Amino acid sequence: MKKTLYILLFTVLASSAMAQNNMMSWQYSIGFASGDLHDYVEPVSWRGVTYNYHRMMETGASVGMELGWNVFYEEKAYGTYSYRNLDYSGKQYRYSNNIPLLITIGYFVNPDYIVTPFAGIGIGTMYSERKTAMGVYTFASDGWHFEMKPELGIMYNREGASLALSAKYYYGLKAGDLPAEGFFAINIGFVVKR
Repeated sequence: MKKTLYILLFTVLASSAMAQNNMMSWQYSIGFASGDLHDYVEPVSWRGVTYNYHRMMETGASVGMELGWNVFYEEKAYGTYSYRNLDYSGKQYRYSNNIPLLITIGYFVNPDYIVTPFAGIGIGTMYSERKTAMGVYTFASDGWHFEMKPELGIMYNREGASLALSAKYYYGLKAGDLPAEGFFAINIGFVVKR
């Protein structure tokens, strides 16, 4: 996990050092699990952050990258749970860490106006780690998913910094022991143009 975080930190710092005509955003992300991820952990994730970098073109198109981290958590009641043909009794604590790393393409309608709608897609990978803690036992599995993400949003432009609100859907294909995972995210944050 440390190695993954070092790679992500390097990517953020490298993109921040790039030349003119850049747009960077830091966003708070609220996640809503779907599919198999929802079956594993149901509650809304209030623990999320996203960093976006866009290299803007004169046409309003952009090419960039996205790095995020959403943590889903659920505390299950005392009960008997099965895992790999064994039954365990106790209270369960379930965690799912999801770290997408994507190459993105976007389009900003009238990027110099006060209100700017935008849309984008992303493709890349997502590292997922699921942990189930139960008494003295911890069951864990992880994998790197092939990831896709559509996005729609709106930006309120101000001098210096802007505000952005966007909706995204992350979908990662089956990876190792992990099934396909998907979640919706609502992001709100600051945008800095250079």
